[in-house]
Amino acid sequence: MFPSVGRMDIVRLTPELHFFRFPVGHVYLWEDADGLTLIDSGAPGAGARIAEGILEIGHHPGDVRRLVLTHGHIDHVGGAAEIASWGDVTVYAHRADAPAVRGEAEMPPADLSDWERPIFERANKEISVAALRPVRVDREVEDGDVIGFGGGARVVPVPGHTAGSVVLHLPAYGVLFTGDIAARDPGSDDPDTPVFPGVFNVDPPQALDSFRRVALLETEIACFGHGEPVAGGASARFREAVGRLS
Repeated sequence: MFPSVGRMDIVRLTPELHFFRFPVGHVYLWEDADGLTLIDSGAPGAGARIAEGILEIGHHPGDVRRLVLTHGHIDHVGGAAEIASWGDVTVYAHRADAPAVRGEAEMPPADLSDWERPIFERANKEISVAALRPVRVDREVEDGDVIGFGGGARVVPVPGHTAGSVVLHLPAYGVLFTGDIAARDPGSDDPDTPVFPGVFNVDPPQALDSFRRVALLETEIACFGHGEPVAGGASARFREAVGRLS
């Protein structure tokens, strides 16, 4: 077990949706009649905790049918290789980040502002980069692709955090998985904590443009890679965030 993983808590957000809360890199699980879908996989070492959580809610790791990666950063793909070995699991990632997920390339560094640097350095100390294992990507996704869970999960590219960042929008349920293009303060559990654009971006202006596009999606529940989910009225929270940028 790697120190970077830390404690995992399980929060049921809807009958179909569970939030697996980690200190770094949250994971979400969606239940459908045909099996389970994981959105992101946490930091290296998270796979064992995720498996325990799946058992705790009454399923088996072998019930996982899909692992969808919102982007290729280590705190989102760290448990992917273990999860992919559980059985009949299809791994999805955007084509731009897929080479790094497979271990064929390195993720480009973030263009950090001065205020981001100390935060970035502290965050990196919590993650064991040497423990990262490459994982196959079975399906490279593009703009407009629909993945077969949650009534049809629309893939929306949001480049800027990484070239291959995506959000997943479930219109049938009003749910949005943002990856790191958006976030909330990870240290706050206040339900009124603001939504803000994600940090540590490879192209900060492009990331802000992507954030503004995400705010146009109609959604009730927003699930972030960092920070607590918004459990209702998410679209309004995003519009407020865009207003603060103006």
